[in-house]
Amino acid sequence: MFQRRLETLDREVLERIQLERLKKTLGRIKEKNKKYWEKLGKVEPEDIKSLDDLKSLPFLTKEELRENYPFGLACGEQWEFVRFHMSSGTTGTPVVNPYTPSDVEQWGEIMARCLSAAGLTYKDVLQITPSFGLFNGGFGFHYGAEKIGCFVVPIGPGRTLLQLKFMKDFKTTAIAAIASYPLRLIEVAKEEGFDFNETELRVGIFGAEVWSDEMRRYIEREMGIETFDIIGMTETGGVGLGIDCKAHCGIHVWEDHYIVEIIDPETGKRVPDGEEGELVVTTLTREGLPLIRYRTRDITRILSRERCDCGRTHLRLDRIKGRTDDMLKVKGVCFYPRQIEEVIMKYPEILPNYQIIIGKVEGKDVVEVVIESSRQDEYLRERIEEEIYSLLGLHVNVTLKKKGEIPRSEGKAVRVKKFS
Repeated sequence: MFQRRLETLDREVLERIQLERLKKTLGRIKEKNKKYWEKLGKVEPEDIKSLDDLKSLPFLTKEELRENYPFGLACGEQWEFVRFHMSSGTTGTPVVNPYTPSDVEQWGEIMARCLSAAGLTYKDVLQITPSFGLFNGGFGFHYGAEKIGCFVVPIGPGRTLLQLKFMKDFKTTAIAAIASYPLRLIEVAKEEGFDFNETELRVGIFGAEVWSDEMRRYIEREMGIETFDIIGMTETGGVGLGIDCKAHCGIHVWEDHYIVEIIDPETGKRVPDGEEGELVVTTLTREGLPLIRYRTRDITRILSRERCDCGRTHLRLDRIKGRTDDMLKVKGVCFYPRQIEEVIMKYPEILPNYQIIIGKVEGKDVVEVVIESSRQDEYLRERIEEEIYSLLGLHVNVTLKKKGEIPRSEGKAVRVKKFS
């Protein structure tokens, strides 16, 4: 472990640290941003007697962060910050997160924990494929790798042929990427006769998108690696909020840096451990943009607060199922794209490229699932339709296409298309 003592703290000690840091964070907000403090009801740090008191504070939403672009809720003047990262802004005004020197240090610390949880040491070679620009991914992996002493291949996104060449030339042992990029690597490798078994690659750390267990098994089988699901977002300070360890029994969240709650998305009330709901995050050590009860829109559940087989005591979340705004509703049936993916990826004939097309034909809702397959088989098509109906209670039309017939995306995979 990167920080064995901190990663294995008894829960009583861990919660005491959380309470102390929560009060300190509230004190910083009071001191640095009166507008933010007033939004919190002018709460005094000493008014928070226990972690349970957190639920009395209001939620923070992405819309509020956007409304306060660029530094309306920042805790500090611009001269106190050393850089910023931001969301893509594809659905509106981007969210900007300013970093103090302490924030950069904190980011490196939690990312080093994540890399260590995936089994990386100073002997590893980490190939970083996320962007090194305004998107936070590339820098996060870079800082973590520096902390543990990895050799870094900072190639960034795209250039898939060069990615494969570098894997061999630099003896890459671990690769970091958005979750859909390994699918492109596998596709190009097959076209070029590239054999992953002839490389030193053993670990893949993937995130930024929802990806199913079936997709995970496909990637591991095709690339001959062990994969790890990493979570985090611009708002929380970047990638590194948590990762699953080698036990693969849930995603550890670094609780000395974050408090997580699971709430009912409709009522806003906390739900019991084990029950699915929306992930809410409170940051405990971020200075530039501390978050109090930030609604992430991610759907998950708390799996356990007990000590993991890996020895870590920080709670474990289930893998992200989807986002509240990703949920699709057709003919009264609510479902997530990941549920479709879980069905289709069970079939070895199916290639990992698909789209869910939703729209109306003659006033009626229709759903078409377009899939690339190595077999253009009527029985296979009907079988998938039946299995989706059994799972969701929804009739869909499955269309099988040949490899390459579904357009590829440069960034995150486009899984859902809608038409009127």
